[in-house]
Amino acid sequence: MIGTKAYAQGIDELVIAYNVNLPSWDPTVGLSAVNPTLQGIYQSVFDQFILQQPDLSPAPGLITEWGWNDDKSQIWMKVREGVTWHDGSPFTAEDVAWSLTRAGDEATGNPIQFIWSTIGNIKADGNMVTADVVRFEPTIFKWMYFLTGYVLPKAYYEKVGPEGFEAAPIGTGPYMVDKFERNAFVRLKANPNYWGGKPEFETVTIKFVTDAASRVAEIESGNAHVTIEMPYEEYDRLKANANIEGTSAPISDIGMIFLNDVEPMLDENVRKAAALAIDKKLIIDRLLSGYGVPIDTLQTPDYIAYDPSITVGYDPDKAMELLAASGFSPDNPVKFKIQTTRGFKPKDYEIIQAIVGLWRKVGIEAEIEVYEIAKHFELRAADTLAPAAFYNWGNSVGDPTTSTGFAMFGPSPHSVWDGEDLVGMIGPLWGEADEEKRIQGWKDVDRYIADNALVIPLMQYVQPILHSSDVQVTPHASGALLPHLMKRS
Repeated sequence: MIGTKAYAQGIDELVIAYNVNLPSWDPTVGLSAVNPTLQGIYQSVFDQFILQQPDLSPAPGLITEWGWNDDKSQIWMKVREGVTWHDGSPFTAEDVAWSLTRAGDEATGNPIQFIWSTIGNIKADGNMVTADVVRFEPTIFKWMYFLTGYVLPKAYYEKVGPEGFEAAPIGTGPYMVDKFERNAFVRLKANPNYWGGKPEFETVTIKFVTDAASRVAEIESGNAHVTIEMPYEEYDRLKANANIEGTSAPISDIGMIFLNDVEPMLDENVRKAAALAIDKKLIIDRLLSGYGVPIDTLQTPDYIAYDPSITVGYDPDKAMELLAASGFSPDNPVKFKIQTTRGFKPKDYEIIQAIVGLWRKVGIEAEIEVYEIAKHFELRAADTLAPAAFYNWGNSVGDPTTSTGFAMFGPSPHSVWDGEDLVGMIGPLWGEADEEKRIQGWKDVDRYIADNALVIPLMQYVQPILHSSDVQVTPHASGALLPHLMKRS
C-alpha cells in the first residue's frame, strides 16, 4: 500500500519513487513520447518492435528478425507468434503494420513522424510485414527500439479511440495497468502471459516524486524500495546504510545547454566565450562527486560517431578576450536568460548556478529561470526557448542522427538552432547509404558545431540508483528503470 514501510523480506509490492509524472499513456504521440525519462514506464506496459538489452544492443522482441532487401528498396520483419495483449486478444502482424502506418501518419501527432514516414505501403502477410522504402533512412531499425517505437493494439485502439485508450491502456508488456492516479502514482500488475516470462514482482507501484529531497526521504524512511536521480552526496551517504544499496553506471544521457539563435547568441564571440568559461571537470567533481564524464560534442565515448580529437576546453582568459572584442566585460556584461529544471536531474539547478558564477567572472550576466521539464518540451517545440536552456538529451541507440541530428537540424521540432549553414551540412546525411561516409559526415558536423559554439555539451551522466538490499536492480544503459528486470535478493 502507498505509504507503508517497504523494508521486508518476501516483498509482495515493489514500490518505486520516480522522478517525473506521467502525462499520457500513449507512448507514440505528443511531447511525452520523446521524454527519455518516461520510457521506463512505457516499456513496463508496452513492447517495442525490437527489444533493447541493458547494454543497448538490439535483440528479438515482438519482431524476431528484420532487414532490407538486396537493393534496399524494401524492409521486411518477421513477427513473433503466440503473444497476447493484456485483454487476452491475440497479437498479430496486423498490429505491427498498423502501428508503423499510424506512426508515419502526420495526422496522428507522432513527434518522430518524419522518420516513420520514410517507409510506406506497409503490409502484413501471415507473420511477415513488409514496407517500401520511400526515403532511405539508415537508422530505421534503430528507431524500432527507441522513442515512439512501440506496438499498440489495432483492434482495441480502433474500438475505444484515443480517450478510451488513455483511460484503459493495454499492451503486450511485462506489466498491466491496474490503477492510475494522475500526478500521484500508477499501480501495475504482472502480466502472467508475458512472452518474455512473468516478472518476479506481482505488484509494482510507481510513485511520482518530482522533488529530489523527497525521493531521498522515500528510500531512507523505507517507504520505497527503489529510487533514482538524487544528489550524489546523498547517494554516497545512503548506500552506506545497511538496508540500502547503490548502483551507478554511465548511461546514454548527456547534460547540455541549448543555444537559441536569438540575441545575444547571434554573436559568435558571446557563444564561444560562454563555452570556454565553463570548467566542466570542476563542476563534475564538486557538484556530482565525480559521477560524470566531460564531453565537448553531443556524442559520448559510447556513441559510434564519437571523435576525441574535437575539444573545446576551459579558457576563461580567451573568453574575456572574445567578449571584449564585442564590447563586453565584467563591468559591462552581456545579459541573457538561461532556463533549467530543478531536481529533475541530480544538481541540475546547482550546475547552472555554478555556470552562471563562472560566466559572471568573464563578463556574462545570466538570469536563471526554473521550469518543469514539460515546459521545456513545449517551448522547444515552439522554438521559443531562452537564449540558453539546460537539458538532458537521451540517445539510447548511440547514433549521431539521434544526438547531433535532431538537436541541431533547424527543421527538426527538437532543435532551436536554425542556421542555414548547418542545415546544409546535415541535410544530405539523413539518407546517406555509405555508412563510413555517413559517420565521417557527422564527425565533420560536430567539429563545425564545436568550432562555432552552436551548443554547449557538458557531460555524460552516471545514473544513481538507490534500492533496498532486498531488491536486485539491473541497470539499463539507456537510463530506463525497468521493474521487470528487478529480482528479490
